[in-house]
Amino acid sequence: MVKRLLIANRGEIARRIARTCRRLGIEYVAVHSEADAAAAHLDGAFEQVLIGPSPAADSYLRADALIDAALRTGCDAVHPGYGFLSENAEFAAAAAEAGLVFVGPGASTIAAMGDKAIAKRLMAEAGVPVLPGSSDATESVDEIRANAARIGYPVILKPVAGGGGKGMQVIEREGDLAPAVEAAIRLARANFGDGRLLVERYLRRPRHIEVQVFGDTHGNVVHLFERECSLQRRHQKIVEEAPAVGLPVDVQEALRSAAVRGAQAIGYVNAGTFEFILDSAGDGSGFYFLEVNTRLQVEHPVTEAITGLDLVEWQLLVAAGERLPLAQDEITASGHAVEVRVYAEDPDAGFRPAPAGRWWPGGPPMCGSTRPSTTRARCRPSTTR
Repeated sequence: MVKRLLIANRGEIARRIARTCRRLGIEYVAVHSEADAAAAHLDGAFEQVLIGPSPAADSYLRADALIDAALRTGCDAVHPGYGFLSENAEFAAAAAEAGLVFVGPGASTIAAMGDKAIAKRLMAEAGVPVLPGSSDATESVDEIRANAARIGYPVILKPVAGGGGKGMQVIEREGDLAPAVEAAIRLARANFGDGRLLVERYLRRPRHIEVQVFGDTHGNVVHLFERECSLQRRHQKIVEEAPAVGLPVDVQEALRSAAVRGAQAIGYVNAGTFEFILDSAGDGSGFYFLEVNTRLQVEHPVTEAITGLDLVEWQLLVAAGERLPLAQDEITASGHAVEVRVYAEDPDAGFRPAPAGRWWPGGPPMCGSTRPSTTRARCRPSTTR
């Protein structure tokens, strides 16, 4: 088992990881920027390390500072949490090169799943259903137009390196394609440093289902059931619930099986989430692979609530080279859990996302930010069975 862990994050997720460390008797080191010198996530840490000035780019996003902090304090492992560098293959590789255990999948898995085109190709090879569309990403308007004509409108453009819905564009007719491609490329380059796009069939009223998986270094892979996140705003999840409601048993089993099959095909290790969209047209049984999140999800507490398991504990056990604590037939689900995120918008600015800032008389907090709110209401932390 890990003896001393660097928690390479802040806020809620850092406190969540620390809670499991305390229960398991694992010493943990907390990091902080100058702005977080008195933050709650530092409480109880074996040691606190200042990693830089307030901007995240100068502190929490500095892989070198985080690895240096781990080595200087005698840590043998690093947990990236979620956000920041949690899905950064270079950080995972650098940690391993420094002799540290990275609590998550390997750098090669993170890199492959971070490229939507590669991920889609690997899943198709594993027999996981994928959306009709292009297999290769491109910035060529002509190639995208040809693929769109083959698929049939409406189509959706997706940045190959994207996440959180940024840069995605829905195209209803060919005449709208060229300007939408140009806009999507600009946004993708600005947000992800990669302007390449995939074009796929657009489903008008899909259900968004994600399956929690775990793999270990001994070749074992299990699922911990599914979560539904169909209630969204601007491609941002608002409500997460587990398990999904009203899914036919055969569809549930097919989704879970597809996630496990996909994870086995890529030798997935540690916690991951396989996301799918379910076509609500017809009999509602058709589903397609969307992406893999190679980290612990923000919404993991709803899975913990229905299974009674501590997912952070499982992460640490797997990172230490141990087998998964339970086989598939030993994992059960009971009850129902819901997580809700507060989504604030400014109605005077075209309902632009507005997480915090100035107050307007008699109304909610608003600001000029273009980033969505991440304030969350969580389920009560689960206990380990």
